[in-house]
Amino acid sequence: MAQLQIGLGVSTSPGPGVDPVAEARLAEEVGFDYVSASDHLNGTTATYEPWTLLTAIAAVTTRIRVLTRVLAVPYRNPGVLAKMAETLDRLSDGRLILGLGGGFVDDEFRAFGLPVPTNRDRVDAVAEQIAIARATWTEPSASFEGRLYRIEGAVVEPKPEHRIPIWLGMYKRRGLALTGREADGWIPSIGFAPPPVVVGLWEQVQVAAREAGREPSEITAAYNMLVRVGDEQPGNVMTIAGPAESITEQLIGFIGLGFTSFNLVPAGADRMDQIELLGRDVLPALRERAGDAALAAQSADR
Repeated sequence: MAQLQIGLGVSTSPGPGVDPVAEARLAEEVGFDYVSASDHLNGTTATYEPWTLLTAIAAVTTRIRVLTRVLAVPYRNPGVLAKMAETLDRLSDGRLILGLGGGFVDDEFRAFGLPVPTNRDRVDAVAEQIAIARATWTEPSASFEGRLYRIEGAVVEPKPEHRIPIWLGMYKRRGLALTGREADGWIPSIGFAPPPVVVGLWEQVQVAAREAGREPSEITAAYNMLVRVGDEQPGNVMTIAGPAESITEQLIGFIGLGFTSFNLVPAGADRMDQIELLGRDVLPALRERAGDAALAAQSADR
């Protein structure tokens, strides 16, 4: 089994008593592997732009990785984004995970004067972004002609010193197939892919990987979810809640479904307290039992 990676979704909404940079520093202290920030730029709820926020976080941490969860590709020029990714990865000593998606809130496109993409456009945009990024990261002079985007003789220096991992947050057939063929990770959210659904989606990713000559184990399967250490919340399928032992058991169950990573987003106003509780009471027990859960799942598949 790939080593279990546990991430923390930091707050992206500024407000009294909310400090995502402090959350990230605490997450690094208590043992999380990465922090993530979502990409919603428009609306009445105050919000930070994730690339800028994660840059600030990387500047004041030393070990923890930073994940864009996930950038809506049509918001940004793909060649420029590839350059931005190399720069942040380099300045953070190789700690970037580039999470990409097609965007799903049509009003955000309209608000910024962008055409609302079709479902085909959303998937093709991500595919072309991956191709452009990997070309500019590896080729002395990169050119690409896609249906939506193009670059011509792009010379991007310096090149990344390692392969920057790309995780995709996609749910439909073509997006899942793209994930299996090209991505280093898949990060579905429990709200879009609850447990009864997510298993079938993950199977589609694995089938596409095998058809492309890849081992599915090469792809990190990361489940993004709200978590609340404390009282049970019966009927709330969006949040994994309860005592620390109960949360650990539920996450172990997801490892049995094939997940090798979790992005935990604390629910409630007491975020710093929740981060401490997760770090103290959930992460150590989860790491201790993760190997046994993965072995049991592998045995059941044989």
